[in-house]
Parts: sequence; C-alpha cells; structure tokens
Amino acid sequence: MTTPHHPRQNHLLAALPDAEFERLLPHLGLVPMPLAEVLYESGAQLQYVYFPTSAIVSLQYVMENGSSAEIAGVGNEGVVGISLFMGGDTTPSRAIVHTAGYGYRLKAKLLLEEFNRIGGRRAGVLQHLLLRYTQALMTQTSQTAVCNRHHSVDQQLCRWLLLTLDRLPSNELTITQELIASMLGVRREGVTEAAGKLQRDGLIRYSRGHIEVLDRAGLESRVCECYSVVKIEIKRLLTDVAAV
Repeated sequence: MTTPHHPRQNHLLAALPDAEFERLLPHLGLVPMPLAEVLYESGAQLQYVYFPTSAIVSLQYVMENGSSAEIAGVGNEGVVGISLFMGGDTTPSRAIVHTAGYGYRLKAKLLLEEFNRIGGRRAGVLQHLLLRYTQALMTQTSQTAVCNRHHSVDQQLCRWLLLTLDRLPSNELTITQELIASMLGVRREGVTEAAGKLQRDGLIRYSRGHIEVLDRAGLESRVCECYSVVKIEIKRLLTDVAAV
C-alpha cells in the first residue's frame, strides 16, 4: 500500500512545534519531483523553497564549460533554497533532482515572513531550526570538497551511496553512471570501474541505471570518514531542535 503524503515526512517540518507548523500547513503544496528536474539554475532568483519528502535533490556547482560537480545533497532531512533566508535571492549553485519522488513547495515570501516572525513564547523556532540545518549543510559541502580531493573514486562512490540510502525507504535507487559521474566530478569510466569492484565483491547489483545495495555493512567498511562526519553532524544539529 502506498504511504499517504504528509509534510511531516520532512524532518525539518516534523521538528516544528504545532503552532508554527499549522501556520505553514495551508501554504505547503505537494509537488512531484521527477528525475533530472531543475528546481533552479545558478544565478536565478528564488521564488520557492522545497522540503523534499521522498525525492533527493543534488546541489551542483556548474563551471563555465558546462561541467559540474555535486557540492551537497538534500533529502527528507532538509530544505532546498537556504540562500533565501541567508540574505540573498540567488545562489551560484544549480538544484537538480537526482532521485525522483515528492516534496512540499512553499513561496519564498511566506518562508521569509515566518523566518523573521517576532513575538510569542516560541518565537524564532523556525529560524533557529533553519540556521542549524544550514550549518549541517555547510559541513556536508566542506566534507564533500575534502573527499573529492583526498579520497579514491571507490570511497567517494561508497559515501554517495550511503548518504543516498539514508534518505530512502529502501536499498534500491534508479540512477545512471553518467549522472553519478557528473555529481562526483569524475569521468564515467572511473565510476564504471568503482561500481564494478563493488559488484564483483557482492556489495551492490547494478543493471541499466538501477542500483541495489546488497551489503550495506560492506559499504560502511570501505567508505572514508567523510560519511560518518556528515551523518553525525546532521543528527547532532537536528535532534530535538524544536525543544531548544
């Protein structure tokens, strides 16, 4: 049976106290987020923010020659469009869906009104929550840069797979090697070789853009420390944040 959609399936929205959540609820629109949909391009003015529930969005930096690399991923733990409440209307990154699913869309103006709301016993909870998430996203961005510079493609692929699995209800994902290579900023041949090693060792099964993880513990034994750094920081910053 298909699980009914609800905004609380996004962890940030789930962490909001009832009063703040009820103010946002009438303005949250459920939207499909198909594979490869571009939510915004580099330099574009943000009209909406997105709270993914089952989709995963890749934040990518795009070079002048058109090549790109992922700087962070956003799933049901977060929000797409942090530059809006950080003081800017645009961002130098592109946001593109790399795992199809659903999410909730909120007009930028409404988020800013709630972000800047003052007065009341629980004033500033959403602001505090979004700022803590921003710190977690900055950690992910920094760790991705370090990982891409110092660790092998095998380790990068393991990190990416594990972070993706953490945001999904199953151990399967649909994505091409070309898209993975684009996000990691490496040649497709490098991803093919790395995925081949993982498949020969029985950790994954890959076929025609479909990846099934067979041995998660095996991936965790091969991944670099970057995965645990990001996972621990997200958990630390977002656990029971609404009670702070």
